[in-house]
Amino acid sequence: MQLADAKPVIQAQSLMKRFGSRVVMSRLSFKIYAGEVLVILGPSGCGKSTLLRCLIGLQPPDAGRVSMLGADIYGASPDVLDSVRRRIGVAFQDGALFGSMTLAENVEVPLSEFSDLPASTRRILAMIKLGMVGLGEALDAYPAQISGGMRKRAAFARAMALDPEVLFFDEPSAGLDPVTSAGLDQLLIRLNQVFQATLVVVTHELESAFAIADRIFLMDQGRIIASGGPATLKKSTLPAAQRFLNRQPEEQSAARLMDVLIAKAAEGSNRR
Repeated sequence: MQLADAKPVIQAQSLMKRFGSRVVMSRLSFKIYAGEVLVILGPSGCGKSTLLRCLIGLQPPDAGRVSMLGADIYGASPDVLDSVRRRIGVAFQDGALFGSMTLAENVEVPLSEFSDLPASTRRILAMIKLGMVGLGEALDAYPAQISGGMRKRAAFARAMALDPEVLFFDEPSAGLDPVTSAGLDQLLIRLNQVFQATLVVVTHELESAFAIADRIFLMDQGRIIASGGPATLKKSTLPAAQRFLNRQPEEQSAARLMDVLIAKAAEGSNRR
């Protein structure tokens, strides 16, 4: 998509977050534009999931501001925040489905919380949303009765329940086989194309990121070290970016891992 003609729906200014002495976000400032698929990419522990939680209002930053859909997420009144929450959808890493509810009942939760629709209408809308993600035949199944990939898709359906303008996905393909992951990638692309929704996707999966992204933020140690489209990112000459993109462990980290493995092997031999 052409970002030059798009308006920002999310703006972050100088976001900082630390846990004890560890800085997980270091003065991050950026804009996310209407209709784009923005992927936040990086290794485990780089701060990308913390950033997502800050953006959706679940984890206040220690400093900085987040504006979403024109509202200051950490300074607006409860009524304004409720209005914003009606316009976004979130699919968490593990799906976060309610195990005691059927898939249809899970999708109905946002409709019950944020609308006055009668039960019959909520049921019809849940059927539509689940049908859109290929689960039209599993309305009355419980999360424990379906596969991990199906649970992810059910979480997508629930995130879409209120036809949101912005959708957030935390590690949508984590723990899934390559074929299922590719299917979810295609589903995300369709959601963006059909509904013109802005998608913010956190992942460490390179193949998925390059398949779906209009733009990528590559994070490392709490900072955005590179940004741009997939083609631009692949050309980055930053050593940290090259290590991640080419799956090259740091020499010191690899050496430490080898030392640990050798020590454990020696320990096992001594026990025998």
